[in-house]
Amino acid sequence: MQQSFRGFPEEGLKFLRALKRNNRREWFHPRKEIFETRVKAPMLELVAAVNSAMMRFAPAYTRDPQSAVFRIYRDTRFSNDKTPYKTHIAAVFPRQGMAKLEGASLYFHVSPEELEIAGGVYMPSPDVLRQIRQHLAGNADEFRRLVGGRTVRRLCGEVQGERAARLPKGFECNHPEADLIRYKQVLFDISLDPAVVTTPKLLSEIVTRFRAMAPFVEYLNRPLTAARRSPAFESAFALHR
Repeated sequence: MQQSFRGFPEEGLKFLRALKRNNRREWFHPRKEIFETRVKAPMLELVAAVNSAMMRFAPAYTRDPQSAVFRIYRDTRFSNDKTPYKTHIAAVFPRQGMAKLEGASLYFHVSPEELEIAGGVYMPSPDVLRQIRQHLAGNADEFRRLVGGRTVRRLCGEVQGERAARLPKGFECNHPEADLIRYKQVLFDISLDPAVVTTPKLLSEIVTRFRAMAPFVEYLNRPLTAARRSPAFESAFALHR
């Protein structure tokens, strides 16, 4: 497996800068080969290298590069912004056996403006959020240890996430873990200098932070994986096969 990465070519970042100024189909289509060879191909190579490194600390989060990398095309159906293309390239690493955006994942994206690295749950479904909140309520001490460690805070910053104004139904208003239960999303999300993107250091910046975030991400997924192993889930799954 791929174990090194030299960095993105300058032509790739130049293309993304130009795309930001010319976000139109008639501009993109004649230059699609540049995107494929200078942006997408290096991204696939980088994801393969990240996978290789994660085999040592988070093998359940490795993912086929073609599946991990997001499409460049934007979904504009529900957005006022109708520009057709993203101006960054991103990859996500969900837990194996889960859908791409189902539970907690590891994520990074590359753009001329930043290297963004994240880990956690961003847009959970109501059912997933309910399970995670129950897990937080019953395992708060472990959560606080995971997000409060010196190495994690140095590499990943503070845990983030929008919180509900009120406690959700099913929890006492004076619950001792109210600050955690109110999370609607919970994640680490950091932005690094884009100068690293064209250097061999890019791979280590991503892998080092993925390694720090992985126990936290696995913690958030624990109630989801436990639910999948339950007899009720197995029976329901068998009925729909």
